[in-house]
Amino acid sequence: MVRFTQHGFMALAMIAIGSSLMLAAGSASRTSAGEPRRITPVIAASTAAIESFSPAVTTLTSVDRQIEVRARAVAEPVQMFDGRPLRRVNTLRMRVTAYTPGPESCGASADGITASGRSVYVNGMRLAAADTSLLPFGTILTVPGYNNGQPVQVWDRGGTIKGHRLDVLYSSVSTARKWGVQMLDVDVWEYAD
Repeated sequence: MVRFTQHGFMALAMIAIGSSLMLAAGSASRTSAGEPRRITPVIAASTAAIESFSPAVTTLTSVDRQIEVRARAVAEPVQMFDGRPLRRVNTLRMRVTAYTPGPESCGASADGITASGRSVYVNGMRLAAADTSLLPFGTILTVPGYNNGQPVQVWDRGGTIKGHRLDVLYSSVSTARKWGVQMLDVDVWEYAD
């Protein structure tokens, strides 16, 4: 619990989270009608990934009353891709299967080049095939259980990959078969900067 005591016009708190430091500041003055002004926090954090953030309870104390404000932060790590921060924009329930770049999955068109024109070796052979009318080329995703939870991009599509279907790329047939068919909540991201 962080307590702010109102003395004048400014309330400040410094909260250390792992190696990151956050500074919350806000005006706590009164309106012309004598009502307390709403405190609008201004938050600045280092660009280091914040591992976790627990819910915070802030108590404001003034001469005539005590106001308790509860703020619940989203407990989620900062996601990065290509050295840039990401923000989640959607979560889709998808049927996720796996494929390989060989003729077992791609047939006669198995030339190591995806439908987007990129090599299958992009991102260390970690990419997804999707219905590009739903998830266009370049869309950033995280697929539970794939690529250690790290983001991948949609750089391929397939004839049977329609709607809420996704194919994740593996280098070997045995690994792709081991993946099987899974119904998963896939997060869609965009660059936050």
